[in-house]
Amino acid sequence: MESHYRKVLHDTEEWVIDGLRTQERDRNSRIFGAFYDRNRMVQAKYSLYRISYEISCYLNEDSRFFGDEKIYESIVNGLKYVRSVQHENGLFDYITCNFFSAPDTAFIIGIILPHLDYLRGKKSLNDKETAIRDMLEEIFHDGVYGLLEGGFHTPNHRWAIASLLCKGYKMYGDEKLKTAAFEYLKEGIDCNEDGEYAEKSAGNYNGVNNDAMILLSEALGDDTYDKNAVRNLELMLIYTEPDDSIFTANSTRFDKDLLVYPTNYYLEYLKMGLKYNIPKFLAMCNRIMEIVDEKRVDAPDILIWFMLRPDLRAAKLEGSYRQSDFKRYCSWSGIYRARKGNFTYTVMNGKSNFLYFHDGTIKLALKVAGSFCEHRAFVGKEMEVLPDGTVHLSQVMRGWYYLPFPKDELPGTTDWWQMNNAEKRPKKWGPDMHIDVYITEAEGGIDVRVKTSGVEGAPFRIEAAFTGIDFMQNEHLAMPVCGDEVLVVKDGTLEAYNTRDSITVGPCFGLHRFTEGKEDSELKTAGAATLYLTDYTAFDRTIQIRNKRDEEGF
Repeated sequence: MESHYRKVLHDTEEWVIDGLRTQERDRNSRIFGAFYDRNRMVQAKYSLYRISYEISCYLNEDSRFFGDEKIYESIVNGLKYVRSVQHENGLFDYITCNFFSAPDTAFIIGIILPHLDYLRGKKSLNDKETAIRDMLEEIFHDGVYGLLEGGFHTPNHRWAIASLLCKGYKMYGDEKLKTAAFEYLKEGIDCNEDGEYAEKSAGNYNGVNNDAMILLSEALGDDTYDKNAVRNLELMLIYTEPDDSIFTANSTRFDKDLLVYPTNYYLEYLKMGLKYNIPKFLAMCNRIMEIVDEKRVDAPDILIWFMLRPDLRAAKLEGSYRQSDFKRYCSWSGIYRARKGNFTYTVMNGKSNFLYFHDGTIKLALKVAGSFCEHRAFVGKEMEVLPDGTVHLSQVMRGWYYLPFPKDELPGTTDWWQMNNAEKRPKKWGPDMHIDVYITEAEGGIDVRVKTSGVEGAPFRIEAAFTGIDFMQNEHLAMPVCGDEVLVVKDGTLEAYNTRDSITVGPCFGLHRFTEGKEDSELKTAGAATLYLTDYTAFDRTIQIRNKRDEEGF
């Protein structure tokens, strides 16, 4: 653990150095003391992150910035700026979208909470430490009471607000803070039996929710909130891909398809692993710090927590978590995750990119697309795991046409857009397109069977979108890849590869070249080299996706 602490200290000091270069130093400026972000904008949240790094190092005896006068001046000027943009009711703006925002205020005061707790708990403070504590206290106190104003946009906002209100109740003993928190908590926590929160945001908001659950547990003395975090952390263990990134394609938020490593989960694994004696959580902490070194990414932002909780720094962590082969069907979430050897695959209900195959450095996304009435791509509506382990997705695309209004129910207007077409106009139903997809694990990969029925002659395609490849080839072609290529292959097996990994797809088929047209609004996956396998409905095709690296025994 000492090595973890030293790495965190080093990276925090580097953030301090970076921040000093971006602080506004013109005393005549209205934003004197603020920190500029990479877009040359300033606001309280970003500035407080920078200030929090400085406070952690300024108070840490092991830091080169311990008691540094220049850092103290930067902290004070920064906090004065933050205080200047805090509204009279205690709320802050998040200037790119939200104003007088309770959830953003909760996030903002949450940044400085452990620093305030540390200074509040320290036995003796010098004058400068007292000044920092008092400035933090003003911002936090008024921010907590600002949360009584309420208002939120997304599911996770509720728990950010509620957890900070409960912490405020614990600190100040004001019952109205607790009462306001339970106005949110009475709705029940949106963490299902699989451990998935409503937004399915493995790359960001899962961690935000877990932090809120842990804070609720600490503030209320009620460990039932922890159970949500533990359940999600269990899920996150199978959301790790062969390259140690997090599977994010299922997210409903901005982190969808982003490359994210699990560094922000370190503190949650550490806290819950120690509290509930879960060895694999503690081993995951070791693995996360190995990922930091291997991927050359920043360490977790947790220096203040090692100072606030010496038991965290002193913890003995054994082993390094390694994901073994697994198969897990999360029926509540509509997702199936599996790993075998060097590859993982993921099947998702309700998504047009319904299948992902990941072999370490190459990612393959699969969809079935084509135009049928208002439908543009297959999106599974039913999902099941068959007795032999095959995952089955199905959808019935209903065809329909409008009919004239009956004489006794005329709309009373000739303006089409004022007519209640959706609810009142009768429809003629049919025909229906039936699509069934079956994913079966095979040696070195998976088999994907796509069966269409009910409609004859519609040009459909199976789209295989590759990212992370340098080259594509088969018996007839060989081509370097930049990332936006589109090709239809009529036969044989296509190999897509880079210097490390290789995936093969086949047998290929190409009965038409209809890939994207005016009737088809389902666009190809952006930034991907895309293989189209094309046919006319009704068809029954099985393609084999293989991880060639596994086949070669590496």
